[in-house]
Amino acid sequence: MSASPDTSVFDAGCSRCARLSDFLAQVRAEHPEYYARPVPAFGDPQARLLIVGLAPGMHGANRTGRPFTGDFAGILLYRTLYDCGFASQPESLSADDGLVLKRCRITNAVKCLPPQNKPVGAEIKSCNAFLRAELATVPAGGLVLALGKIAHDAVLRSVAAPLPRNRRAHGAEPDLGDLTLLDSYHCSRYNTQTRRLTESMFRDIVRRARELLDAAA
Repeated sequence: MSASPDTSVFDAGCSRCARLSDFLAQVRAEHPEYYARPVPAFGDPQARLLIVGLAPGMHGANRTGRPFTGDFAGILLYRTLYDCGFASQPESLSADDGLVLKRCRITNAVKCLPPQNKPVGAEIKSCNAFLRAELATVPAGGLVLALGKIAHDAVLRSVAAPLPRNRRAHGAEPDLGDLTLLDSYHCSRYNTQTRRLTESMFRDIVRRARELLDAAA
C-alpha cells in the first residue's frame, strides 16, 4: 500500500474554502484549457529565500499553473530575479519553459484564484497552514520577501509574530527569530503604473535580499 501524499505544504486537491472552490469550478467550465486549481510553489525546495505573493492571477498563475507566470506582475518579478542571479532566464512564459530558480522559491499567501483577486479573511487564514509549513522548510537564517500587505500579514501570522510590532513598510526588515522578513510593495501593474513601486525600487529590494543571503552564508 502506498503512503498517503504529504499535504502539509501543499494540497493539489484542496477544497476547504467553498467560495474559492466554486469559483475555480466556474473558471474551469469557462476556460477548460486553464490550470484552474490550487497553484503550488515554484523553485528550489531547499531555498533560503522564499518569496510570498498574494494569490494566483486569473490569466497568470491560474492559467499556467506557475506563480507569477503569464501576468504583468511576473514580467517585473522574473526579470529582476534574473538580473540579480536568482533565475536562469528573464522571462517565465509557461510551467514547462525550462526556467530554473536559484536559491529561491516563490509561493502565494492564498493558493487559489479568488474572485476579483480579493481573498476574504477566512480564506487567508484557512490557507495560512500551508504557508506555515512552507516557512518551516526555510533553513534557519533564511529570508522571506513579502510582496504586499496580505503577504506580510500572512507571514507574521504563520510565525505567530505580533503585527503591531512589525508594521509593514517598503524596505523594512523585521527580525522573526530564525527568519528575516523583507517587505516590498507588490509588483502589480497598479503599483508600477502609479509609480508607487518603480523598477529600480524593486531591483534594490531584490538586491538587498541577495546581500542578506550572502552575508548569512
